[in-house]
Amino acid sequence: MSDIVQIDGESLSAHDVLDLAKGRKKAQFSEQARNRVILARESVLGIINRGETAYGINTGFGSLSKVSIGPDDLEELQTNLIRSHACALGEDMHPEDVLAMMIIRANSLAKGNSGVRPEVIDLLLSCVHSGIAPRIPRIGSLGASGDLAPLAHLALGLLGEGEGYIRTTTGQHGGTFHGWRNTQMSAALKISGLEPLCLQAKEGLSLINGTTQMCAWLSRATCEFDHLLRASDIALALSIEALNASHAPFDKRLHEVRQQPGQSAMAQRVRRLLDGGTIRDAHADCDKVQDSYSLRCAPQVHGPAHEALANCVNTLTLELNSATDNPLIFPDPNNPGPHEVVSGGNFHGQILGLCADQMSLIAHELAVISERRTNQLLDPIWSGLPAYLAKNSGLESGLMIVQYVAAAAIAEMHVGGVPATLSNVSVSNNKEDHVSMGATACHKLILQNAHLSRVLACEIISSVEALEYNENDPSPVLMAVSEWLRERVPKLTGDRSMGQEIEDTSRAILDGEISECALSILPDLS
Repeated sequence: MSDIVQIDGESLSAHDVLDLAKGRKKAQFSEQARNRVILARESVLGIINRGETAYGINTGFGSLSKVSIGPDDLEELQTNLIRSHACALGEDMHPEDVLAMMIIRANSLAKGNSGVRPEVIDLLLSCVHSGIAPRIPRIGSLGASGDLAPLAHLALGLLGEGEGYIRTTTGQHGGTFHGWRNTQMSAALKISGLEPLCLQAKEGLSLINGTTQMCAWLSRATCEFDHLLRASDIALALSIEALNASHAPFDKRLHEVRQQPGQSAMAQRVRRLLDGGTIRDAHADCDKVQDSYSLRCAPQVHGPAHEALANCVNTLTLELNSATDNPLIFPDPNNPGPHEVVSGGNFHGQILGLCADQMSLIAHELAVISERRTNQLLDPIWSGLPAYLAKNSGLESGLMIVQYVAAAAIAEMHVGGVPATLSNVSVSNNKEDHVSMGATACHKLILQNAHLSRVLACEIISSVEALEYNENDPSPVLMAVSEWLRERVPKLTGDRSMGQEIEDTSRAILDGEISECALSILPDLS
């Protein structure tokens, strides 16, 4: 796998974005894309030189678009735009999410329809490689007209104004990452030998007008959700074995006659996870007839998540490689003129907001069904094991409160499941009268993912503890996962505080460690 990611407006993926933001790969501005950018820039200069009027180039913005701006004021117009719009609120975005925004913005500009100079893209990528992230307060985007306020803070940093963060390392050749240091952007740029940007015509608008914050969060969220979806299936498989549940609901024939692809794919994954253990055969003659829905209907609940994630990733990949600012430039060297500039609404984030809202609902459902399985693991009526898996039930409470905190996390997710796209607030003197709230939806999915990882951690801890009572063994892959957990959560020998162990397991799940453990045994686990 190459360590170089081409910034060409055509081939960027969410995984590329995360690898670049974490410093695992380097970006390269392709020559073909550079030539497209130069051609579009020449179109902008031609419009100015011919004295034509074009929105965003020599007019005001939003509801002030009818105000014409003279040639001598074009650079000040762009700088004023950045300073006035840099008024976001709330806690700071994580610097890696900001670097992701810079990568995505660079790739969108590299499409060659924004009219900026190549130097703008060069500076964005140089900041990424140097680990320089402008400080961006989280709240400010309505998911339409682009992520204006957050992106204005990003652009302000490129001007060498405001505060930022710089990645700190020790040692040679990039060294070891230690954290982020707050500093002035002017100092951060100087330390890295970079010159602040002096905006020219249209460049400020091109920097702040796009679905960039949405895409940055959704890139992280979809990669995390991929780990969570695999962890959900692993948690289910562990619970099936710990509860001596039937494997029949995952029979291939059942799912072929319903024809839902996600359901079939999920059932196949669970069959792979269960294959090779001795538990099923040991309880072949038990008196159970049917298991509860949280076990028996899991393919029908987990399955839609497989399909939705694939659709979301496809939508995101298209958006990462799109021109999303306004107006857009369509150079025609043989027939230059005003028709080269087209105003539209590619900055509107409805499609991303709807994707994120759907995934937030699905995350909630995966958490709800997981918590129900945790409840069964701790209930002696269902499990046939000591209440709460305590060594001395009554004197000890065992994992009783593990289920409580899972339920509390689900309460948070219930609130987070309300679609952000249901909201609309008209702004800019009603010129911008429909907004997507896509940034809110995408950030909300990040929070939903974190809560889902906590709920899954509770189930996995409970199921592995329950397996301690089983004389037979689960499959090799589930044995490996159990050993992975035991490195973080020791076997229960008496009551102890479990909060930090749940959080540590949750973070490891979110980072994909449990997926990597399973893949080390089953490399082709789909």
